[in-house]
Amino acid sequence: MSFLLQISRLIDAVSELIGKLAMWLILAATLISTGNALIRKIFGTSSNAWLEIQWYLFAAVFMLGGGYAFLRNAHVRIDFISSKFTDRTRNWIDIGGILVFLFPLCYMMVTLGWPLFINALESGEMSSNSGGLIRWPVYALIPLGFALLFVQGISELIKRFAFLNGQGPDVLSHSGPSETELLAQEIAEQEKARQAGASA
Repeated sequence: MSFLLQISRLIDAVSELIGKLAMWLILAATLISTGNALIRKIFGTSSNAWLEIQWYLFAAVFMLGGGYAFLRNAHVRIDFISSKFTDRTRNWIDIGGILVFLFPLCYMMVTLGWPLFINALESGEMSSNSGGLIRWPVYALIPLGFALLFVQGISELIKRFAFLNGQGPDVLSHSGPSETELLAQEIAEQEKARQAGASA
């Protein structure tokens, strides 16, 4: 189990890195959107390429961030139901969900998305919009994103079994504040410090 946990930690590190890189794509999309709006307003011109790159960046954030969201346990859960279960039951339910739903979905999306990407790459498919972009980079995000989610699913499966065998923590534990609550607390503390500095 220790070897599997080392693999899990490696997968988690990769997902963490990719998730943080994907966050920068949000900034890039925001800057491009702002620049495009300013150019359109000031100069009365625009480009479909600039519009489409925003869509591509949004798609990249969504597709590449799936594994990171799973790592951070940030995907949607029905907490008011799951909180009534024991820790072991919650982990068994997660194992079932990963094996029955997540892995087959990822496999299906990779096997269906790969030919779409290859066809677009080989044909040089372009956007039908005037001045639009080539399509294969955004098609590549489908198999890549679901492959990353699949790999993160393996890591999560290892962690669930480690907990059930008493060899790891419960990553589904609801004890302590959530990341959102911690962020809100940090913002409140920064605001208090700013007000204290302004009044001094």
